[in-house]
Amino acid sequence: MASWGWARAVRGLLLDVSGVLYDSGADGGVPIAGSAEAVRRIKASGLKLQLCTNETQATRQDFVRKLRAMGFEVSVAEVTAPAPAACHLLRERGLRPHLLVHHDLVPEFAEIDKTNPNCVVLGDAAENFTYANLNEAFRLLIGMEKPVLISLGKGRYYKETDGLKLDVGAYMKALEYACDVQAEVVGKPAKSFFESALAELGVPPEQAVMIGDDIVSDVGGAQQCGMRALQVRTGKYRPSDENHPLVKPDAYVNNLAEAVDIILQQQQL
Repeated sequence: MASWGWARAVRGLLLDVSGVLYDSGADGGVPIAGSAEAVRRIKASGLKLQLCTNETQATRQDFVRKLRAMGFEVSVAEVTAPAPAACHLLRERGLRPHLLVHHDLVPEFAEIDKTNPNCVVLGDAAENFTYANLNEAFRLLIGMEKPVLISLGKGRYYKETDGLKLDVGAYMKALEYACDVQAEVVGKPAKSFFESALAELGVPPEQAVMIGDDIVSDVGGAQQCGMRALQVRTGKYRPSDENHPLVKPDAYVNNLAEAVDIILQQQQL
C-alpha cells in the first residue's frame, strides 16, 4: 500500500460516469456493482465529488434523472459535461452552430443562435450519424473560408451492455481528414475541460484524483493537468491498456468500490 501514500492528501474526486458508475445501454443502462454505495461513501467521508463526463446523449438534467433512478445520489451541479462548456464557447466567439448531435442533447443549445451556421458542433449522435447527416456537416465545413469544427469529446469507443460502440472521435477524425481541419475538442481529454471540472470541484489538481475507464481521455488527460489518475478494470477497459506506450495510471483498480475503499483507508492513516 506504500504506493498509495499520495491518497492521504486527496480532498476531491473526479469520476467518469459511463464504464465507472454504470454501463450504458438501450434500456438506460445497468449500474456497476458497488458503485452507488461508493458514491455515498465518498460524500459521507467529507471528500468533494464531481462527475466529469463526455456524456452527450442527454441534457444534464435528464442525465442526472437517469443516474438518480439507478440509485446515485448526485445533482446537476455535480456534473461537468461538454455541452454547457460548448455553449459558453459559442457565445464567447459569436459562433452559430450546425448541430450533429444526439436528438436528446439539442435542448442544451436552445438559447444559441443557429441561423446561417458558421461552425459545426459534433457530439455522440448515435443513430444520427448517417451518411446524409455526416455529408451535410462535411459540405458546410468545406464551404467555409475558415472551417470551425467543435467536437464534444474525442473518444474512440465506449461500452454499452451489448458491447463496444464507436464514439464521436471516429466521426471527428473523418471530418478532419475530409475538410483538412483540426477540431477543437470540448470535453475530455482537453486540459481546459479538466480545469473547469477542478474549479467546480473546488480543489487544486495536487489534491484531486480522477477515476475513469479510458486510458487516454480520463487517465492521460487528468495527469496532464497535474492530477493523480486511476483506471478501473470496468467499462471499456481492456488488458492491452496496461501496456499503453505513453500513459501509465497511478494505479489500476478492479472497480470504483475498490478505489474508494483504498482511498478512505489511506485517509484514516
